[in-house]
Amino acid sequence: MTRSRHKLPAELTRALHDGLVIPAHPLALRECRKLDERRQRALTRYYAASGAGGIAVGVHTTQFAIRNEDNRLYEPVLRLAAEEIGQARLSRPFIKVAGVCGPTEQAVEEASIAAELGYDACLLSMGGLDYLSEDDLLKRTERVGEVLPAIGFYLQPSVGGRVLSCDFWRHFADMESVIAIKLAPFNRYHTIDVVRAVCCSSRRDEIALYTGNDDNILNDLLTEYRFVINGRQVKKRIVGGLLGHWAVWTHKAVQLLEEIKALRDGRDLPQEWLTRNIQVTDTNAAFFDTANGFKGCIAGIHEVLRRQGLLQGIWCLDVEEALSPGQAEEIDRVYRDYPHLNDDDFVKRHLEQWLAE
Repeated sequence: MTRSRHKLPAELTRALHDGLVIPAHPLALRECRKLDERRQRALTRYYAASGAGGIAVGVHTTQFAIRNEDNRLYEPVLRLAAEEIGQARLSRPFIKVAGVCGPTEQAVEEASIAAELGYDACLLSMGGLDYLSEDDLLKRTERVGEVLPAIGFYLQPSVGGRVLSCDFWRHFADMESVIAIKLAPFNRYHTIDVVRAVCCSSRRDEIALYTGNDDNILNDLLTEYRFVINGRQVKKRIVGGLLGHWAVWTHKAVQLLEEIKALRDGRDLPQEWLTRNIQVTDTNAAFFDTANGFKGCIAGIHEVLRRQGLLQGIWCLDVEEALSPGQAEEIDRVYRDYPHLNDDDFVKRHLEQWLAE
């Protein structure tokens, strides 16, 4: 199997398997819908200061339109984030993940750009490739994995993903360039398929599982999966999250994950965690605009960051992307109902510093 030319340092590998908060990085724009470099840098500084263990740039939350010929923002936004992380001189492991998508040649080119900028891994989207067979997708992964270590991405079909078989994920996990998988099918059956497939692989202990199931974040992180493989029980956990939801209220997300890690020693799970899972899911429904089929999901994230002062407005590259009717009121509601989940005070204390030129 193909190995990547790049390999994660041992310390970063350990951190990835222990579990990290990896926010999906938004795109800061001015009213003219051009890149707001000052606030783009401020966002990266926010994630670094929040205690996040990484960032994912060039993903859906960053807006796929950054790749369009009229915008050409893929390399600039990756470069800005890499520069800020370098200047932060963090004492903890921090993984830089680049979103990679499109046909094979495009995906390889994007991975190459990311590698040149010092990114550690790529999040490989399977979206928009319905014309490719599962074997074709595996060959594409192999090509990309020659450039950067790959993180698989199971995207929900309702927003452009596709159903992929358990057999596909088993072969995917067998690839030596694959270091992790983000599970975001928003479906319990499909989530179980991926975990079981990884448990069937001889590389099960080399694959870190991350939730992208915004509808079930805490339950994903609290669950130990157990399967009988070849006559013996195999256990596996989803250890962290690579999430658009964690692009906001990130400091509190870091605290939540640390609390969850403390519960992984086999103690009985307090009932309160089931309630907290619903609270987080309810906030996600407001941010991601589930009432309107996720139409306002990026604008919803921007709105929270705007209220905190990190963004000047909620503008997106696509002028059609905006808050849905009633979405702002829903964000008002979850702010009111779950004040313990927001990190507004933390942002307020540091905002001036992050916005400094």
